[in-house]
Amino acid sequence: MEIKTLKNYKELSSTVADIVEYTLTLPEPKLILPTGSTPLGLYKELVNRQLDWSTTTTYNLDEYVDNTIQNQSYRYFMMENLFKHINMDDDNIYFSGDTAVWPDLSYGTEVDLCLLGIGGNGHIAFNEPGSSFESETRMVDLTEETIKDNSRFFPSINDVPTQAVTMGLKPIMSSKKIILMANGKHKKDILEQAMYGDITENIPASVLQTHTNMETFYCD
Repeated sequence: MEIKTLKNYKELSSTVADIVEYTLTLPEPKLILPTGSTPLGLYKELVNRQLDWSTTTTYNLDEYVDNTIQNQSYRYFMMENLFKHINMDDDNIYFSGDTAVWPDLSYGTEVDLCLLGIGGNGHIAFNEPGSSFESETRMVDLTEETIKDNSRFFPSINDVPTQAVTMGLKPIMSSKKIILMANGKHKKDILEQAMYGDITENIPASVLQTHTNMETFYCD
């Protein structure tokens, strides 16, 4: 498993955008998308390329539960940074909180591309340390570390939701191709542990080592 180090954040965003652009040429492409600060440059690049998303279906990795700060919901994030700027069909946009209509991604959906970031404790989506590699989409309790990390987006740490609905590791791993993005020196140590260390549920991202079509991109 190779960590491909890129020159800067712009190159990281452009490199992953190239992969997304190719995926959009497939018949009725299906993508799993992340939120957070790392993919912001990617989404800006994709909007600027004015690509055709009309036949695409997207599934977002996670969403907060009982969030009272609506402009910090992941639905709001995706609408502002991507969806309202492209020609997506609203009926083809799925969020993890929409459990009543959420497709079962573990059985036959065949997602073409899954984009991921990595948390400081090795979580992907909101699959915190200790999550089963067989986990499905579910409601989870967020760890104190994740709540602290995400507090920078909220008025105070007390406003950060303590629960979320997250796509499980099993449906994530069922994707045909996975891209893991990491930006910043503070992510380098956990990224190396996840990609080069033991495969353990204590570092959920380490399961990605077992995927047969996976790439990791990093920049300082």
